[in-house]
Amino acid sequence: MNNKNKQNIGIVAVMILLAAATRLMPHPPNMTAIGAMGLFGAAYLNKKYLAFLVPFIALWITDLAINNILYAQFYDHFVLMGSVWTYIGFGAIVLFGMGWFKKINWKTVVGGSLSASAIFFFISNFGVWASGTMYPMNFAGLGACFSAGLPFLLNTVVGDLFFCGVLFGVYEYFFHNKFTTHPAVDILDA
Repeated sequence: MNNKNKQNIGIVAVMILLAAATRLMPHPPNMTAIGAMGLFGAAYLNKKYLAFLVPFIALWITDLAINNILYAQFYDHFVLMGSVWTYIGFGAIVLFGMGWFKKINWKTVVGGSLSASAIFFFISNFGVWASGTMYPMNFAGLGACFSAGLPFLLNTVVGDLFFCGVLFGVYEYFFHNKFTTHPAVDILDA
């Protein structure tokens, strides 16, 4: 691996960690950088294992802080990991991003962001229903679960669009000509 690739990995990793840290700041429910972190890692980390590993570590670290510091009063034990359905949804977003970003421009970033919101909505709400604790285990219960999740979908969409705009925009603006190894990247390309 040459220095240019090492530097690129470092920059992307730091940006993902900074995005993850925003989860620790006050924010409306579901208006976070989760989808953007997964898409950004998938788009800019050339090695597939890094595209999963870096965003997952960032998510896990912030989950540790959220569950054991911010929400510690709700638990009587140390919480090692958040909801498995959050991690499944996050992994699906990374996997989607790996196939989605053949070229990076504003259209693919917006389309990827909206898709990430939909993926996370469907998987996380299915997980709430599948837990069997809040809704009947039938089609009506699944529908009720998705209906109850709709108010959170708007925040997810806004958060994903905002954080995708920030991550992809900042990276392209500051680092495209200096550090990137992506030959087909042009954020302004229509």
